[in-house]
Amino acid sequence: MNKVFDYFKARWQSSWNYSLWALLIFPLSPLLGAVTIGFVALITWLKQYRKISRRPLNWGFALLSVLLIVTAGFAQDKTAAFLGLFNLLPFFLLFAAHSTLIQTFAQLRQMAWILVIGSMPVAIIGLGQLFLGWSLKLEILWIVFAWTIRPGGNPPGRIASLFLHANTFAAYLAIVFILGLGLWLENYQQLRVKRRQCGLLPSRSVSLAQPLVEKSWVDAKGERASQVPGVSPSRATAVQKSFASLLPLLFLTVATTTNFIALIFTNSRNGWAIAILACLAYALYQGWRILVGGVAAIVSSVLLAAFAPSLVAQFFRQYVPAFFWARLNDDMYPDRPVALMRKTQWEFAWSLAQEHPLTGWGLRSFSGLYKAQMQIPLGHPHNLFLMLSAETGFPSAFLFCGLLAWILITGIQLLRKSKYINTEDRLIFFSYLLAFVAWVLFNTVDVTLFDFRLNALSWLILAGICGVVHRYDPIRLGRLDPP
Repeated sequence: MNKVFDYFKARWQSSWNYSLWALLIFPLSPLLGAVTIGFVALITWLKQYRKISRRPLNWGFALLSVLLIVTAGFAQDKTAAFLGLFNLLPFFLLFAAHSTLIQTFAQLRQMAWILVIGSMPVAIIGLGQLFLGWSLKLEILWIVFAWTIRPGGNPPGRIASLFLHANTFAAYLAIVFILGLGLWLENYQQLRVKRRQCGLLPSRSVSLAQPLVEKSWVDAKGERASQVPGVSPSRATAVQKSFASLLPLLFLTVATTTNFIALIFTNSRNGWAIAILACLAYALYQGWRILVGGVAAIVSSVLLAAFAPSLVAQFFRQYVPAFFWARLNDDMYPDRPVALMRKTQWEFAWSLAQEHPLTGWGLRSFSGLYKAQMQIPLGHPHNLFLMLSAETGFPSAFLFCGLLAWILITGIQLLRKSKYINTEDRLIFFSYLLAFVAWVLFNTVDVTLFDFRLNALSWLILAGICGVVHRYDPIRLGRLDPP
């Protein structure tokens, strides 16, 4: 069994490395990242076609693809509808390939690290865009590297970095923040366990006031090391290893804090809510009740400042910055047209779905229909599931939602019931499930489908969950798919 797995791991290591490189450069060069990750998906399909075609979940996405093609054939604007398929069908292929390529928790961990590292440049650029007035329009080799940084953000006052809109950037930051926070908790717990095992906690045998004068000693291999008074050579080595283990935690602290600050200044209410819910979910998962109470108290204060009766709200507004409560209750934008309200958009999308319940109006049709009705251009109805219902019909939308629910339910079942997952791997898997839930929640109030980077990232997260579930499913445990 181990030999088979070692062979499998060696065979796919190069393809997986290419996927990691693609994820690293995705925020800076979407085209280069897309070509790389598309190449990996193609190679995986060619080598693992039989395994991919045997999985029932992929049958569901194949059926959904057929339904979407049929609905495009019934669309009023068939050209736009068939072009709209490119926001879905290629990503189904990407998902199927990478759910075969990603098999272990170690790969989930590697992908999370790459995403956190890759987020740092765009987060710093976003903060510079808002506070330092950075602006840039750069194209290298046509669109291989095409950077557009608008001074002050897009919309003004909301950082968007290299993304087209602040909301899209907020969705990206929310996902990376969740994965980064999961890595931080994992590394923090591992560091505490190592320090406890090595006996590095404060003790009476070594005075904290005693000067740490190093003394040299020679170990069994003839190598020189350092020793502090009252500390054995083995313990000195443990101290050095502890400090080395501290570096990843320090980086994650800086990266997660930076991403959270950038998320705040995207001024996205959806991003704020998802980040707070993620913190609460981690606190509940870890059993940190005091932290849950503290976060709940802060959130309650902000909500009361925004929505409570005037007398109560005025009291809390003395302590809560207007940046938060005025954004939540829309006092920051008091003259917003009714047509730009999400409620108006959702009602219109629902009416469209009811008029053509089976095949919809065709992908990419909402924008034109809404402009004709409201005289205001709008790209989407700020709800992915209502948009699919209106543009592709209820059968396609329900099948899409059912497949996503299948992924989430099987992932939760594996986390809760499986006895074959090591304790140290549960947190990273929980982080991916939480990122998946965050993506679903964000798409109930927005649509992330139209940004290639964010769309690909979302499907890779789903692929990681499915790949691990398929490998560690107790029913399938002990035997691999035939090659």
